[in-house]
Amino acid sequence: MSNRIVFLDYMRVIACFMVIMVHSCEFFFIDGSEIGIRCLSDGLWVSIIDSAFRCSVPLFVMISAYLLVPVTNVQSFFKKRLVRVVIPFAIWSVLYAVLPLLWNGVSADDAWSALIHLTYNFNDASGHMWFVYMLIGLYLFMPVISPWLEKSGKKGILFYIILWGVSTFFPYIRSFVGDIYGECYWNEYNLLWYFSGFLGYVILAYFLRQYSTWSVRKRICAGILMYIAGYAVTGVIWYSRISTATTLQELELSWRFCTPNVVLESLGAFLIIQALFERKRECRLINSISRLSYGIYLMHIFILGAVYSMLSGYFTTPWTIVCVGCLTFAICILISRLIAFLPGAKYIIG
Repeated sequence: MSNRIVFLDYMRVIACFMVIMVHSCEFFFIDGSEIGIRCLSDGLWVSIIDSAFRCSVPLFVMISAYLLVPVTNVQSFFKKRLVRVVIPFAIWSVLYAVLPLLWNGVSADDAWSALIHLTYNFNDASGHMWFVYMLIGLYLFMPVISPWLEKSGKKGILFYIILWGVSTFFPYIRSFVGDIYGECYWNEYNLLWYFSGFLGYVILAYFLRQYSTWSVRKRICAGILMYIAGYAVTGVIWYSRISTATTLQELELSWRFCTPNVVLESLGAFLIIQALFERKRECRLINSISRLSYGIYLMHIFILGAVYSMLSGYFTTPWTIVCVGCLTFAICILISRLIAFLPGAKYIIG
């Protein structure tokens, strides 16, 4: 009998699709490294669609934490992460650097420079790999926090979550006053630095697993309210900054994953999905796509650009975004499924 947590399979598939939809929107507001919104209509649709899916990355983090924390066998934990996460990540990072040589997308010198760049960070062509660096960092820290989580109790964990919640307001405060709570050019580590960032999602997921006693109805109602509130704030702020923002960093302020609005949206989405699917039977299709989700994530940027080039100009902006996202998702599922038949597929797609 399978011991899989069914709602996490559904959540992983949904989050994977969300990521692809988010990246499908980028064709309509990014031009290289600059803002490239062609008209307010495009900006409106990007705000509506992209803002709805900003919870994608936090959901991935919460899924990992829900499954893995607390870590009990450190050696086995790191061995599995090496095989399933680090090796595929390294392979695909190299592919993004050199594979464009096949269609003259880069020169040999550019490919070599990209390979050198991989020794300390991701390349522009594989910007989505930032997530894996962050995830590996969380994996390294999970065994460190596990003993504390087991011993601290509900109040201790709530204390952390409250301080983390306060820290999520810092990106907005900085936009008005600059450095805060000890930040300066010789010290970037503010008062709540150690209570900030994606680690908060790890602690939150553990708290939900250990201490949440809400009924299905209560989780759905609360989740819907949280999601709508977070989504509304995220979208309205992003759209309102179109005419004033001069850089992508300024424009995407409300899209940052560790802001209160995205936290609210993510928590709402988690509660809704958990409540809707926790009593469902396993679905072979969802189970299969869930197992392939890491490979889908790693490869999707390769497919996304090609699909957009094929469909661009045939549909309106919202339909182009939806069609590009859906077709990319389907193609990546198919390719990942085919790779899964190969010997050693776990080293390629996790």
